[in-house]
Amino acid sequence: MIERIANPFQSAAAAAMRRCGRAALAAGLVLLAAAAALPAAQAERIRELATVQGVRSNQLIGYGLVVGLDGSGDQTTQAPFTTQSLQAMLSQLGVQLPPGVTPQLRNAAAVMITTQLPAYAQPGQLIDVTVSSLGNAKSLRGGTLLLAPLRGADGQVYAMAQGNVVVGGAGASAAGSKVQINHLSAGRVPGGATVERSVPNQTLAGDVIHIELNETDFGTARRVAEAINGRALPGLTPTVAAPIAQALDARVIRVKMPPDASMRVPFLAELENLPIELARPTAKVIVNARTGSVVMNQSVTLAPSAVAHGNLSVTVQSTPVVSQPAPFSQGSTVVAEKADISIRQDGGALMMLEDSAKLADVVKALNSLGATAQDLIAILQALKAAGSLKAELEII
Repeated sequence: MIERIANPFQSAAAAAMRRCGRAALAAGLVLLAAAAALPAAQAERIRELATVQGVRSNQLIGYGLVVGLDGSGDQTTQAPFTTQSLQAMLSQLGVQLPPGVTPQLRNAAAVMITTQLPAYAQPGQLIDVTVSSLGNAKSLRGGTLLLAPLRGADGQVYAMAQGNVVVGGAGASAAGSKVQINHLSAGRVPGGATVERSVPNQTLAGDVIHIELNETDFGTARRVAEAINGRALPGLTPTVAAPIAQALDARVIRVKMPPDASMRVPFLAELENLPIELARPTAKVIVNARTGSVVMNQSVTLAPSAVAHGNLSVTVQSTPVVSQPAPFSQGSTVVAEKADISIRQDGGALMMLEDSAKLADVVKALNSLGATAQDLIAILQALKAAGSLKAELEII
């Protein structure tokens, strides 16, 4: 029997290789864990970036009466149309008021009814409506909307509304005092309108559809067309010679539809869920001069610059001065005012703003100035004029 003698050098080498293998495996697991921990690239679906041309809602409007109010309705002397509407409604129900009789309608209010008719809405579908007071009613809380037609822009009736009004507020008044929470002159009727007529829509009947981007951007339009042409969709497969999507401009993409009508809905369902990798948005700073609000996106950068900021305050103090006439002088007392005006200007130190490539650095640099919101607007305008603010400044 021949016994095999192990070489100690080979055993040591094998052990070293096993240790290296385990180390490499551990390092690979660490890298995989780190890769899994990294945030995935931000991608949005086509349905979040665009809409299909022709698939839209339609506005409906109507006029009606809300009854059942607890004495908070219209005052008929100041809102005579409420009385006229009630008389017209009662006459349709067979109730005729005597001539010259004007009822005091404290429990009724004239309202306007608005809603959105969704695309492809069919007769019998329920939609929510918004009810808003048209006269001088104090509150619509607890009221009931009577049957009212809702018309479109063409004057045709597309829905009928009726139901209990839900008002998200409350209020009370007594002895000249008044307490109110939220708005009481408008409310909603959930499922308060029934669709009576559908709007014809021939979007799916054509050979092509047009996808409209929510924002005008040539790069996004190109990426949407490339994403559609690079994916086999139900009923239609794109080729290099015959692409199914073409960007017409910075907002509209033309897409061919499958010839089989039964595959068009699955085709669009798959298309609108395609992910799109977006480029960084345009650097923009939005300034609301009325409220002092400043909003900036993640693309805003700041070049090195120096800013000196000082406050100027003007104080005007008025003191009444009373001049009394001498006794038995038959004069009159005169009241005058003495004004003291003082001006104070705080010194503004020259501060250095470092180069900032991230939004957090930009915010930190601007906060170091210690300026108020209104002063920050002026500083941003000056930085833009000097070329240090790498962003579009939009004032609303």
